[in-house]
Amino acid sequence: MNTGKVWLVGAGPGDVGLMTLKGKRVLDEAQVVVYDSLVGEGVLAMIPQGARAINVGKRAGHHTMPQEEINKVLLTEAQAGNRVVRLKGGDPFVFGRGGEELELLEEYDIPYEIVPGITSAAAVPAYNGIPVTHRDFCSSLHIITGHKRAGEGYNINFEALVRTEGTLVFLMGLSSLGDICAGLIEAGMDPFMPAAVLQKGTTARQKRVIATVATLKEEADAQGIEAPAIIVIGKVCELAERFAWYEKLPLAGTRVLVTRPKKRASSMAECLRRKGAEVLELPAIETKKREDMSALKEAISRLAEYQWIAFTSPAGVEVFFEELLSSGKDMRALFGCRIAAIGNGTAKALKGYGILADLVPEHYDGESLGILLAQQAEPDAKILLPRAAIGSEGIIRCLAKRKDLTVDDIPVYDTVYPKQEAINEAALFGEGGVDIAVFTSASTVKGFAEATAGMDCKKVTAACIGTQTAAAADSLGMKTYVAKQASIDSVVDLVIELSRAQKGL
Repeated sequence: MNTGKVWLVGAGPGDVGLMTLKGKRVLDEAQVVVYDSLVGEGVLAMIPQGARAINVGKRAGHHTMPQEEINKVLLTEAQAGNRVVRLKGGDPFVFGRGGEELELLEEYDIPYEIVPGITSAAAVPAYNGIPVTHRDFCSSLHIITGHKRAGEGYNINFEALVRTEGTLVFLMGLSSLGDICAGLIEAGMDPFMPAAVLQKGTTARQKRVIATVATLKEEADAQGIEAPAIIVIGKVCELAERFAWYEKLPLAGTRVLVTRPKKRASSMAECLRRKGAEVLELPAIETKKREDMSALKEAISRLAEYQWIAFTSPAGVEVFFEELLSSGKDMRALFGCRIAAIGNGTAKALKGYGILADLVPEHYDGESLGILLAQQAEPDAKILLPRAAIGSEGIIRCLAKRKDLTVDDIPVYDTVYPKQEAINEAALFGEGGVDIAVFTSASTVKGFAEATAGMDCKKVTAACIGTQTAAAADSLGMKTYVAKQASIDSVVDLVIELSRAQKGL
């Protein structure tokens, strides 16, 4: 049996955009993912379908699995021949106990690699406008664990830390905040030294308290700061309000769920992130090419008979051209055919094959495409419609009004609804963890409903790209809102509008 391999991957501090390119590549190839509680949901959503996800917990005071057991899990899975990713919040070697996990692997000659991650010690202050180094304020940075064993004192030389006159960053120290501040003051630190507690940094729920070493514990308690949080002590904390940038973005503090077809990069999610949203991107539907392609192959053999080919999704485009090429034909076989696309996404997929759509309706839905195609089709035209096995009846109903038209409606792929193993979507909404859900098709609404079966959808604020999508969301009891136009920019504008209303702006 071939021995597997383990990768210790730093997932960064929470923002999915801070996951490294190498970390993402390794995660994409994982067969087993062992993750802890500090990994952001956005990163967990990147775990590939089919990979086994093992939650080992690991948050201060709440360990789902002891460290020794985690080490054994990594060893056992690698010995079984698997590609194992140990996904850790921040960086594996910055108080991540990565070294301990390697010791057992080394003992059994298990191959491994380390993929460093962005540590919260630098990233969280940066998202709060605090530069951990600044030539006018300090000449050193010190990262200290704030965690201590129950009933024991700190094994920290507070006097040495004070003498450095540098920036001090304490990780995992919120429960001992009072002891840390008292230890520093007793060691000679100025009680008026600027200090900060930064909660859930780089996420939509980030929150900061700026005070002094003497008052930080009191202020943090008054404002209800919760773990995970880091503590920053030093003059650089004075710069937080001046350099704060994240909260100036229009969607700062807003957590958005974006549903999409599996394997399709979401430009919607990227646009929302640029506006400051924390985006949880989940595949709500997956398309699978049908095994029996005989009907499409037969239609391709007589393409010259068709005046129109109408595509209702990028998936339909991909399957059609794959079969076209496998049949020994290329784009020249489309000579004489006009091409219709249901919307910009489908038109973009066609453009990738060198085809410019002749017809795209103003509203991106099957009914609008059917109406427009019925208006423009020649007398006695034949139309090829390669699409999902269970597709909208709107386009067929509209085309049927033209009795002279012949429509070959051929199912070329099935739509299935994958469930994300590491993400409990229903729990996220139950905890108020998602502010707005974005839906770009009725099928993604259905996929969401499948993944959250039994959830009260009245808790969901849904930003919908069009009326058919909104109708699907309405049927589940969601609070629905429709973009003014069926475009990414218009949906983003709608999300900004909804976010402002939720914040009372």
